[in-house]
Amino acid sequence: MWRNREFLKLWSGQAISWTGSAITTVAMPLVAVVTLHASAVEMGVLAALNVLPHLVFGLPAGLWASRFSLRRVLIGADLGRALLLGAIPLLASIGHLQMLHLYLVAAGAGTLTLLSDTASQSLLPVLIPRKDLMSANSATLFTQTVAGTAGPSLAGALIAAASAPFAITFDALSYAASAVTSVLLKKPPPLPTSRGPALSLTGGLRHLFGDPLLRPLVISATAAAAFGALQAPLAVLYLVRELHWSPVLVGAAITVAGVASALGALAAPAYGRLLGLGRAYITGQLLASLSGLALAAALTPLAFLSQLLTGLGMPLYGVPQRTLRQSLVPPALLPQTTATWRTLVTGGQTLGALTSGVLATTVGLRPTFILTTLGMLTATLYSALSALRHAR
Repeated sequence: MWRNREFLKLWSGQAISWTGSAITTVAMPLVAVVTLHASAVEMGVLAALNVLPHLVFGLPAGLWASRFSLRRVLIGADLGRALLLGAIPLLASIGHLQMLHLYLVAAGAGTLTLLSDTASQSLLPVLIPRKDLMSANSATLFTQTVAGTAGPSLAGALIAAASAPFAITFDALSYAASAVTSVLLKKPPPLPTSRGPALSLTGGLRHLFGDPLLRPLVISATAAAAFGALQAPLAVLYLVRELHWSPVLVGAAITVAGVASALGALAAPAYGRLLGLGRAYITGQLLASLSGLALAAALTPLAFLSQLLTGLGMPLYGVPQRTLRQSLVPPALLPQTTATWRTLVTGGQTLGALTSGVLATTVGLRPTFILTTLGMLTATLYSALSALRHAR
């Protein structure tokens, strides 16, 4: 795989842009709060606009990517995001930056990210043979984890040295660099055309729910994402208010999850080959699901174990599920099914995050972790009883 020049071009461009995006994850809210003195409502709108494109344009994005060259989609998305993000430091430098500009950039960059991610995941099986897909997905997830862990620290250093708008310049440059690597990609063969009802707005939905292996995969993943998102916003609140942890302990727990996620991504190919893709997905999901029970035990060692299970479980089920989708879906339908998948999972996460506070207020934090864990375990059991357990 590492001798495949086309994969290396795609992977290196993504690695650069992921690092830049991790910087913006910290810098953009700080621009809103420190530079523009945004209110709580404005911050909520800004956060929502990062997610909204996935829900609104998910199905059309798959159709658009199916009709155009995936390489051109990558180039266009990278250049578009470079221009959008580059506008923020430019407007800030001349004193004309407003919240409206941040809204437009967040929505536009979110839409282009949806297109880029759809194209890159659909292009991967075209660039490398099936036997290398799991290793390629492992490398991708490992790089994302490292970028997501190191990016915020780098953002803090850049913001301390200059300013939050200046830090976003690095993200704009990272997308420009990623566009260069996409230009250098050899033009891949066009995807086989799929005529008739398959190439339609709902073609991805019909294929995901019509396949006996993909159906339990998408249902269990969407349900687990929703229940997991119910837990995620409450974890820090629970550790500080219920367990009375210091910020140092909270930071240490988050670090444990990050390190475990990186190690899990590295181990995922061997784990998948040992158990088979289906069982690797199911057991990885089981590990992640049990983290809520460990957290609800309200004991410091088990709280750290919870973060270990979360970090380790996510790549152990994430790499097999992505590999399964790329292996089972015909190339012509990959853009549609990939975008549809993102819409369903992001929708589940959004619903979970929005209802987490209501549930925790109604029943309490610990019961919320227990109830949501039962929901995740139910999703895991559903996949374990399906034909998915036999998928190799």
